[in-house]
Amino acid sequence: MRRFTIAALTVATTLGTVLTAVPAEAHRGRPALGPENCAENACHFDVPAGTYDVTVRLGGESAATTTVTGETRRTLLAETVTEAGKPVSRSFTVDVRTPEGEPTGADGTPGLDLVIGGSAPALADIRVTPARWARKIFLVGDSTVCDQPGDPYSGWGQQLPQYLRKGVSVANHADSGESTVSYLADSRLWATVQPQIRRGDLVLIQLAHNDKQTDEATYRANLETLVAGVREKGGKPVLVTPIVRRWFNADGTLNNNTALLVNGLGVDHPAVTRSVAAAHDVPLVDLTAKTKSLVESLGTEGSKALYLYNEKRDNTHTSVHGATVYADLVRDELVAQGLVPEGKSRVG
Repeated sequence: MRRFTIAALTVATTLGTVLTAVPAEAHRGRPALGPENCAENACHFDVPAGTYDVTVRLGGESAATTTVTGETRRTLLAETVTEAGKPVSRSFTVDVRTPEGEPTGADGTPGLDLVIGGSAPALADIRVTPARWARKIFLVGDSTVCDQPGDPYSGWGQQLPQYLRKGVSVANHADSGESTVSYLADSRLWATVQPQIRRGDLVLIQLAHNDKQTDEATYRANLETLVAGVREKGGKPVLVTPIVRRWFNADGTLNNNTALLVNGLGVDHPAVTRSVAAAHDVPLVDLTAKTKSLVESLGTEGSKALYLYNEKRDNTHTSVHGATVYADLVRDELVAQGLVPEGKSRVG
């Protein structure tokens, strides 16, 4: 993501007046950063790696529809509709790190970059401060989870932040092409993630799509190693079964090895994941079952929009729409199990 010029904000005539900077306020020895760090539809905050609370005031003289994305295409604030003359405030917490996207990818831009989008965006004010009491949700996964760097791809982890309230950030360390074997072996992955885990942090683990030649004993042992490593640091592991591949039978079902992630050695990845969760008393998000039910209900045509079938004839990776729908399924299950607070709806 390119670095944006820090200049006076020129787009905000939202309430009939130009924006004024938020008064500086002490917070861990650093002042609050405001709209002086924005120009047109982009804001750049020159801050070190860390976790930050962002509060925006949206709205103007006309009705508006605004979104906020940040860093590597993460959706931080979903489409928010405001009525004319009725501004609203919204807050979220964001993880700033290097690399800012996939752990084995490019470093990206230092600091925090936000993009103000939507069909009729209206940013009236913005404030960024270091988060004092943030809880992290770490994501360990593959390309169906990761912060994808370019359109039309998107991982569900890239869309998850929009569903979480202020005080909970997503640290997405999922990486394209990784299996349980490679994730544990690469020093940029598990060896980097584990030391960052703090007591009370959630660590969601979804690895299966690339374990095509991993035998069952190894796959099970690798999941157990990840679970034990999270608990060693005081974190709470959550096992997530993989999203289905959009691979239909003639009868309109997904009851086949390709769709349900049974590898070439006959290893049923979702079944092993469920077994490890039960054996070690680990919370489980059965995303395989949930995505199977949804995809089958939409049918061969309706389900195309969830994946990149129309763009790439790709029945494994998700579109922004599909990743958003799947992130919603994950959020709902985390809330149902009491692992995260209710959070926020997508439409504000």
